[in-house]
Amino acid sequence: MPRTLVLDGPRQLRLSDHPSRPLRSGEVRLRSRLSGISHGTELSLYRGTSAFTDKVFDRGLRAFVAPPAGSASAYPVTLGYEMVSEVVEVGAGVTEVTEGDLVHTGTPHQEETVLDVEESLRTTYPLVVLPTADDLDRALFVSLAAVALQAVHDAEIKLGDTVSVHGLGAIGLMTVQMCRLDGIQNVIGVDPDPQRRDFAKRVGATLVLDPANAHPVGVSIRELNDGHGVDVALEVSGSDLGLQGALAAAGLGATVVAAGFYQGGAANLRLGEEFHHNRLTLIASAGGWGVPNRHAPLWDRRRIMATATRLLYTGQVSVAGMLDRRFPFEEAPEAYRWLDEHPKGAIKVALVYGDSTG
Repeated sequence: MPRTLVLDGPRQLRLSDHPSRPLRSGEVRLRSRLSGISHGTELSLYRGTSAFTDKVFDRGLRAFVAPPAGSASAYPVTLGYEMVSEVVEVGAGVTEVTEGDLVHTGTPHQEETVLDVEESLRTTYPLVVLPTADDLDRALFVSLAAVALQAVHDAEIKLGDTVSVHGLGAIGLMTVQMCRLDGIQNVIGVDPDPQRRDFAKRVGATLVLDPANAHPVGVSIRELNDGHGVDVALEVSGSDLGLQGALAAAGLGATVVAAGFYQGGAANLRLGEEFHHNRLTLIASAGGWGVPNRHAPLWDRRRIMATATRLLYTGQVSVAGMLDRRFPFEEAPEAYRWLDEHPKGAIKVALVYGDSTG
């Protein structure tokens, strides 16, 4: 019987059996090969620090509200949105995939998934058919590459801009590369981890900075940039300290794109400093929760995902070496515990299913 990873409460994970069922018209059955653990969204749910722990997002009101009286707890919940699977059975009426195809889907960590194809194509991370079975690790990064691409689009960077990227995890490292692909010659990477800074230099960052230095990051950037702040700062760490660094790095009238999923308060923000005095524009970058693309109707989620996949599979965006820790699916609770205790211990962590080697 296939198993699903279930979170019963903060730091309470278990593997739960769920029975297989016959396919309905329009559905496919997927056998899991690899799934990625999100260092931001998933860890916040695992730790119990997410906004969804005690509130719900009312899509009609477009506001976070208290859950309805008498409603069930936020738990149990499933985790995951970076799944690589093989199509093992195709239901009636399905034409988008065939048996044997490898696909990326925004579905939870589980050994088997039954998916309504048309419904999947309308989700935040719609089903993507992978172009080849070679180097399967690349497929794990499709959802994260879409986050990076959305942020770069929202930034509307221009040829000749100087750009800083704050947070050099997997999303940040891909953001650096996409900025270079966009013609940006001066991309400054910012991260306290020396290994991630070195990685950023290998994939195209022209300069890297440690924000933990005594010298303020905003001043350091100006010293390196002819006395000016950056034209665009992209914040992808998901921390309020990182966001404050992005605000401090930005020049007069510049744009700051906040692509991280921030949790709780923001004690490190200083909105009376550079944000106010430099009249900055702060943009939230998100592709989910019914948010239309800023460049709709030309761009939508399916086009974002298809473009992210193409960038990965043509080698224009490289993720070689980013997947540096794997756990068997049976050890998923241990994988989350390890990542919780060592958040900088790996750029990307994957769960591996069966005898899949990626």
